[in-house]
Amino acid sequence: MSGHPVTAGAGSMLLTLCAVCAAFAYLLGWWRLRRSGLKIPFWRAVSFLGGVLLVWVSLASPVSALDHELLTFHMIQHLLLMTLAPPLLWLGEPVMVFSLAWSSRRANLPNADEPFWLKTLAHPVVGLLFSSAVLVLWHIPSLFALGMQSTAWHAFQEFTFLAAGLLFWWPVIQPWPSVQRHELSLILYLFLATVPCDVLSGFLVFCDRVVYPTYLSSTRLFGLSALGDQQCAAALMWTCVTIVYLAAGALITTRLLSPQGAAKSVPSRWLDNARPELIQQRGEAL
Repeated sequence: MSGHPVTAGAGSMLLTLCAVCAAFAYLLGWWRLRRSGLKIPFWRAVSFLGGVLLVWVSLASPVSALDHELLTFHMIQHLLLMTLAPPLLWLGEPVMVFSLAWSSRRANLPNADEPFWLKTLAHPVVGLLFSSAVLVLWHIPSLFALGMQSTAWHAFQEFTFLAAGLLFWWPVIQPWPSVQRHELSLILYLFLATVPCDVLSGFLVFCDRVVYPTYLSSTRLFGLSALGDQQCAAALMWTCVTIVYLAAGALITTRLLSPQGAAKSVPSRWLDNARPELIQQRGEAL
């Protein structure tokens, strides 16, 4: 059901290698920028590495194989890829780090505009609709079973979870090169995003039958029955998503009520302690 063990092991090794390479490239780029005078704070590097770690835990660690045993672990994987890892990755400003440290074309950073294709793809409506569709469609029993029975479909499912999370959190975090959006609309955006999650979680919690027959034949880890596992998974998703979205909404509200924070543009918010001459000329030291 989980695919050939040799194939699964090779996939985990490849994902581990990709995670290590991404972390190393980011750190090297971040260090080059620090040495050249662009003071991207240390906490942003920690945030990006934390996001990479969560993606690795979800996709390539020994824990990732348990999603075929318990729906709760499948839900943990889903939460890591869609709810927790993406905001950490974007807070690390990876686009800025990689473009400034590694690009041979050193455009003027403050005047860089969000490309049209990115502006369209990262629009809040797109993020909301795509993330909601991914959440709902992959939890339809027939599609869920397809993802559990096929290694290829399971990999595609995980990819769409991560892609949906990245698209969803882009307008909330607003990493460079992002356009500044009205933050009151972001509070509504986060509220609307909880609706499909609440509906799905409520259905799974209060349903008196096992929705996903795949888990009827799985081992009883931690003594959980299939129905108890289903209710635990739904309660976990319900609670985690609510807390994370409430925290994001509270931070946005706090920033909105702060005159200093509200007055800052997107580049000045994120370019902490950067030297103006370095931003304008991109420094020959890079």
